[in-house]
Amino acid sequence: MLRVKNLTCGYEDGFFLKDITFSVNDGELMGIIGPNGSGKSTLLRAISRVLKPLKGEILFKGERIDRMGFKELAQKVAVVSQSAEEITFNFTVKDYVLLGRIPYRKRFQILETKTDERVVANTMSLTDITHLSERNVGELSGGERQRAIIARALAQEPELLLLDEPTVHLDIGHQIEILDLVKRLQKERNLTIVIVLHDLNLASLYCDRLLLLKEGKIYSIGTTEQILTYSIIEEVYETPVVVEKNPVSSKPLICLVPGGKGKVRKNEG
Repeated sequence: MLRVKNLTCGYEDGFFLKDITFSVNDGELMGIIGPNGSGKSTLLRAISRVLKPLKGEILFKGERIDRMGFKELAQKVAVVSQSAEEITFNFTVKDYVLLGRIPYRKRFQILETKTDERVVANTMSLTDITHLSERNVGELSGGERQRAIIARALAQEPELLLLDEPTVHLDIGHQIEILDLVKRLQKERNLTIVIVLHDLNLASLYCDRLLLLKEGKIYSIGTTEQILTYSIIEEVYETPVVVEKNPVSSKPLICLVPGGKGKVRKNEG
């Protein structure tokens, strides 16, 4: 579905991603993790063509994204950005979700088609916001607004969904609600998803594989069990942890050690 080859990109302030190479399989939920400033959001901006690569290429189903028209790309790849939650919208929820149909509008088209109405109704039902259709988006709670933002992205009918920390600023109940929805979309729609997550335990619970960044480079990539070991976490995050098995999911469970910053153990072997 997605292949990134030898990608180098960055900003004028001197931060760069360097020689990033990885692929995401059809129907996979890939998590991008790493310390603050490691390049997680930068990588997502490059994949969504917001940031232009200095070197390398990004391919969607074998086609370079820089050779795709914006309209064509928007019909295949949808983005839920980290900053979206902070915007105050003067739209009803339904009208906001309808914005996801813009890539399908024909020249001079003003009114929505029956297809637009059907897709929007389906995505609002899927994200459980139908009852909010006439509410103003700016009046919604954090969890409700995030579901509306995801519904707008789904209205694009994408094959690839990119999410940049969709649970930021949400309480634990809404975090689980949003990530349960993301996981359900993956399974029911066979949607390929790339998600940036700050919380390692949430990444452990929901992702099929993880890509771990450190200082603009890929430190490691693999399953949650391969990546979320105490030795890797301590090396990358520079803080001691204890990794146990989650008693519910059997996935890695990361336990923090209070007062342990700067007291990282020497890795064995």
